Amino acid sequence: MNVEVIGAWAGLVWNALADAQTLGVKQLKKITKLKEKELYAALGWLGRENKITIQDDPEDEKELLISLVQE
Repeated sequence: MNVEVIGAWAGLVWNALADAQTLGVKQLKKITKLKEKELYAALGWLGRENKITIQDDPEDEKELLISLVQE
């Protein structure tokens, strides 16, 4: 894994979120076709850049909801 690859994965996640506003981890995995560790690497990248917010899903305590930071 290198920086360019993780950046590309982050781009996939960002584009999916730009289209849908808020998605769960399961939805993001399905849409982006990323493996779990790839998705979490991308989320870490976007989180470090303050591009996303992550919160618990009030309807499913095992799910996280990811959304883009509104600028």
